Amino acid sequence: MEDLRALLEMRQASPLSFSDDGGMLLVSSDLTGTRQLYTVAARGGELRRLTGFDEPVNGQFLKNGRILLEIDAGGNERTQLYVLAAEPDAVPEPLVVDERFIHSSPHLSRDGSLLVYATNRRNGTDFDIVARDLATGEERTFELGGYCDVASISPDGRLIAAERLGERTGDSDLFLLDVASGEVAHATPHEGDAEYGRPVWLPDGTSFLAATNAGRDTFAIGRYDIASRSWSVVLESEWDLDCAADDEGRNVLVGVNEDGYSKLELRDPRTLELRGDVPLPRRGVVEHVMFSSDGSLLAFAFSSPTEPFDVYVYDLDAHRLERVTTSPSGIDTAALVEPELHRFASFDGESIPVFLFRPEGDGPFPVVVMVHGGPEAQWRPWFHTSFAPLTQHLLARGYAVAAPNVRGSTGYGKRFEHLDDVHLRLDSVRDLASLHEWLAAQPEIDGSRAVLYGRSYGGYMVLAGLAFQPDLWAAGIEMVGISSLVTFLENTSDYRRAVREREYGSLTNDRDFLVEASPMTRIDSIRAPLFIEHGENDPRVPVGESRHIAGVLDEKGIRCELVVYEDEGHTIEKLANRIDCFTRAAAFLDEVLVP
Repeated sequence: MEDLRALLEMRQASPLSFSDDGGMLLVSSDLTGTRQLYTVAARGGELRRLTGFDEPVNGQFLKNGRILLEIDAGGNERTQLYVLAAEPDAVPEPLVVDERFIHSSPHLSRDGSLLVYATNRRNGTDFDIVARDLATGEERTFELGGYCDVASISPDGRLIAAERLGERTGDSDLFLLDVASGEVAHATPHEGDAEYGRPVWLPDGTSFLAATNAGRDTFAIGRYDIASRSWSVVLESEWDLDCAADDEGRNVLVGVNEDGYSKLELRDPRTLELRGDVPLPRRGVVEHVMFSSDGSLLAFAFSSPTEPFDVYVYDLDAHRLERVTTSPSGIDTAALVEPELHRFASFDGESIPVFLFRPEGDGPFPVVVMVHGGPEAQWRPWFHTSFAPLTQHLLARGYAVAAPNVRGSTGYGKRFEHLDDVHLRLDSVRDLASLHEWLAAQPEIDGSRAVLYGRSYGGYMVLAGLAFQPDLWAAGIEMVGISSLVTFLENTSDYRRAVREREYGSLTNDRDFLVEASPMTRIDSIRAPLFIEHGENDPRVPVGESRHIAGVLDEKGIRCELVVYEDEGHTIEKLANRIDCFTRAAAFLDEVLVP
């Protein structure tokens, strides 16, 4: 039987940045229990720890070999920027620090002279784009309004590409900001909903490539010409595509999301002609893709349903893939279970994907349905710390686990993503009922012992399932979930309110429906026992959402266990808290699902 603590203690690592000469990688690893910074030789070697903070950190190499450090406090997501020597336990030097506000998506120009970041310090709500001269400290601010971040910088450092979310869900725009003149050019005027990925500049700076679903259902690769300000689609697929490139313009890397699984293609930067595939260790998911500056090495993080993320480097000249990090694990991953991908017909005939993990034996097994957050997200076959350790532990204890991508998920086209917008919200909840029907029809599944599990928006889905479908679900585990769409929107951080109203509906125009779709409105229907986790410092879903529903259920005599972590935010970053939380959740299930 796979021990839950051992599964939770499986470490992960991802690449963050190549050194200027390509010889070293800056790596994020949770060896200490939280994500810290390490260096490792790009061709493999021992990890060298640089940081040992209580809080998780992020970073990237500066041109002078030092490091740009990103850190918040207790999961409050108010990121501050520091400069750090690339030595163990160096003292951070403040660079952009005002703990009242967020400083996010920092990018460096290729010559290392310019730092560009997004911040809400003007009014706490709108994110401005700030270009900072690292030598003089002088800054130029671009006030685009709304929720913006830095997408990329042109090779000569003259133009900043900034992304701004639109007024509708599934809509965004790119703007080109001239650092010298302050001119702002709208690069993506369009009709209807369209989204744009991060621009990948060709070396001469006359054009860039970017993923976009403008005028189509899935993400294709488009090319934008700076002089003519025109777009053309240069690569299409039935699946979503994204892209990256090296500074020298040797190759474009196209990532393909095939039903959640990753595929990497090397293509000609000008013609997009296929040159070959990048070999992967097995079927799984690739993230954090980056080239060395000379384009000879490609680093990425790889994970599968049975293997946490680790760092791999592909030598493009030698055509050789090497594993650079092997994170510690007390688990025999060969004994872990891979899922099977199925599809079921929902109430209206819509085809819904679901990954089904089956334990050993004949059953019938209780089943835990794990619903992803977002909702603009996708459950993918990787070792996600919020799902995978608990999944494998439950499988070893005789539970089946089902991970659906209900309507509204990304990865299956624009049409599918918009099927749960605003007044269609409860259709995604109805998908859960159809999934229950499909699962109960499987001879090895015990539909009378079906459980809902989810974080964030997935937590909303847990509460909604228990409230709107009380006869179907035997228990629920929800973490940082939304119990009332109204109070959530009223009390979430100012900068997030407009972003979330795009998806759920506005307090001004859609309040009646927000009330109707809120689990709290139907709380008298909830009969199933419920386990709840929340972080005290959560800036997205206020902890009051969980305290309120726990209080009401306690008054009703419904079993409800609430655990709040004082040093966490919207995610459980610290290993000790993850062990405590998931151990409690697993014990809770064992107690309430006695046959």
